[in-house]
Amino acid sequence: MSRLDSAIRRLEAQRACLDRAAELLDGVPGHVFELGLGNGRTYDHLRERFPRREIFVFEMKISAHPSCIPDDDHLFLGDVLDRLPAVTERFRGSVALVHADIGSGVAEHNRRLATRISPLLPPLLAPGALVVTDQEMTLPAAAPIDLPDGVAAGRYHMVRAPA
Repeated sequence: MSRLDSAIRRLEAQRACLDRAAELLDGVPGHVFELGLGNGRTYDHLRERFPRREIFVFEMKISAHPSCIPDDDHLFLGDVLDRLPAVTERFRGSVALVHADIGSGVAEHNRRLATRISPLLPPLLAPGALVVTDQEMTLPAAAPIDLPDGVAAGRYHMVRAPA
């Protein structure tokens, strides 16, 4: 498969999983966390799918399209490994969705980062929250969710926190 075909499949999987998350979270209160802004495409999609929720973005350095940059109150700049612990008390138990698109294309780097982020998430999650990621994360007590039709196993990951 070409890198272009792979990128298209990843983006289609991402969209399908986020759309499914929007359905599954209907009635589950809480904020949305976007780990990694990139060029802002996913953030823009989240704004459409979750129009009544506050979306908080964690990004090292802004390089997004100007229309896809959150205001300062919803943007945490810096290393996500530092920023998540710094906001845990503020958001404890109030995050309904965490979306993390953190893959770099380097498998070992991706595994290390996912391993370091995973233990930072549980204290933030609201009952019944979802974690949707491009990298597999280990979250104690979270249950895997079946991926939407057409999304290959391992292409994207979805887990639900206990209710």
